[in-house]
Amino acid sequence: MEYLSLPVQAALWGFVAGGALLLGAAMGYFLNLSKMVSSSIMAFGIGVLISALAFNLMDEAFKTAGSIAATVGFVFGATLYGLANAFLSRSGAAGRKQSSAVTAGAAASIAIAIGSLLDGIPESAAIGISLLDGEGVAFVTLLAIFISNVPEGLSSSVGMKAAGKSASYVFSIWGSIAVTCSVSALLGYLIIGQLGPFYIGAAIACAAGAIFVMLIDTMIPEAFDDIHALSGPIAAAGFLFAFVASHAF
Repeated sequence: MEYLSLPVQAALWGFVAGGALLLGAAMGYFLNLSKMVSSSIMAFGIGVLISALAFNLMDEAFKTAGSIAATVGFVFGATLYGLANAFLSRSGAAGRKQSSAVTAGAAASIAIAIGSLLDGIPESAAIGISLLDGEGVAFVTLLAIFISNVPEGLSSSVGMKAAGKSASYVFSIWGSIAVTCSVSALLGYLIIGQLGPFYIGAAIACAAGAIFVMLIDTMIPEAFDDIHALSGPIAAAGFLFAFVASHAF
């Protein structure tokens, strides 16, 4: 994608990350995956995301603007996401990362979709912001977000199908969210890129804080609930994979 302008790259990479929701939706609608497979994907994604947070997002925030901006951004992102996530969880989105679950009808499935949108906005913005250094997209961050998005689309589409919703209904919803992720990545690049280093660093850390709370609130407990003791070693494999990849690319 080097021959494309950076704003176009931001939009395309954001859509790639959001496209994982479409992939998950297709898997949930047309396949019947076992708990072991779907939860293993989630656990691996947890490890990749933890590595991306520690060695990519927060490290980049600190290098860009120092510890104060990184701290302020992280706390703001964690607090904002935590409050929004608590509200959505009461509406039926608490299990949106639980890829093996059949949700309780269309209403809960829509709540899961809204929760996925809540996850996708800061994640995609982080992808767009990663292009500001002119060295291309942060591959490990992109990979981590892509892997973590699959269970969300999978979980909701299973519930929507069980509620009798058509394929066109399901994929129109997830397609719209994927497009929103693309726009979020573009705006992350265009808007944050016009601000000073403090705000750029704080924005990167804000995305990190939001993703961190998402991991603790949703992915970790739900991966453990399905595969128990296996979740730790699989997550460790994801972490090691991302750590090696972050030094190789």
